[in-house]
Amino acid sequence: MSTDTRDYYEILGINKKASADEIKKAYRRLARKYHPDLNPGDAAAEKKFKEINGAYEILSDPKKKQEYDQFGETPFEGAQGFEGFSSHGFDFRADGAEDIFSNLFGNFRQQEVRLRGADLSTRLDITLEEAFHGVTKPIKLTRTITCKSCGGSGAESSRICSKCHGVGSIKQSRGVFRLSQPCPSCNGAGKIISKKCSACGGSGSGVSSSTIKVRIPPGADTGSKVKLRGMGSAGTMGGPAGDLYIELRVKPHTTFRREGNNIYVDVPVTIIEATLGGKIKVPTLDGTVTMTLPPGTDSGKKFKLKGKGIPNRKTGARGDEFAVINIVVPKKVTKKTKEALEEIGKAY
Repeated sequence: MSTDTRDYYEILGINKKASADEIKKAYRRLARKYHPDLNPGDAAAEKKFKEINGAYEILSDPKKKQEYDQFGETPFEGAQGFEGFSSHGFDFRADGAEDIFSNLFGNFRQQEVRLRGADLSTRLDITLEEAFHGVTKPIKLTRTITCKSCGGSGAESSRICSKCHGVGSIKQSRGVFRLSQPCPSCNGAGKIISKKCSACGGSGSGVSSSTIKVRIPPGADTGSKVKLRGMGSAGTMGGPAGDLYIELRVKPHTTFRREGNNIYVDVPVTIIEATLGGKIKVPTLDGTVTMTLPPGTDSGKKFKLKGKGIPNRKTGARGDEFAVINIVVPKKVTKKTKEALEEIGKAY
């Protein structure tokens, strides 16, 4: 094997035990990466592409591969370092490479015509209670939908394209390659519109306004999004519709403050309750509960009510609620109350 030429297996990034299918997969991957059409003006990519094809010419042919494995490069020196593609009868069309490149560059007709519709977005305000329990809410939605009269084709009547004969693509030769391109006459549709659809004016879509119901799961928070698949704008020529994204905003609450999945609530107590302790009522999102306040509680003291917070959207596990004690001083003090407070003051 000459010293100035790389090993064919090394060029394709495979080992000598690679199967025919593995050889073809390696070739497809590299051909896609270094194809001249995808690297215009890149001399290095063009050279690499020629090397890849030269290696594939040998390794994809069982007889040539056997000779190469046994004797090295010598039987194929006429290939001149992969420059002469046809010196051994090598032809992309005969070798099935035309089908390979059709797969590499995809179905132009579907890519050109069957386009997905645009995604839509809107915002929805909900209360803290609705975020806690979950809720089904109506929203008004205006979007484009596929025309029912023409099914999205935009045509009331059509005829087969005479240039591509209804295929939607034409084949063009580029040197040794034959590649499929979308038909310029019908833009890949395979049909020419003879008469536009009278219902949609040929657009293939129309505007629809409706009210839909949206299910908001428990645990939603400001910034959470609900996705409704297929409820966005209609696609073109029968392409799939886009999706609808609903961004949620939880409105501030007059009683509770939310931090993540935890809830905070201020609980007013009297000086007597804070001093002597006792049973107090604490509001929660589940309803009012009774909590025991220990004697000598300071204002600002927090007490955790485990599992009384907001549920996690994924696991359902609930956060906690924190009752924050707020000692309320009486605005009006009678003589008797004043004397009692003075007696309490002596205890400090």
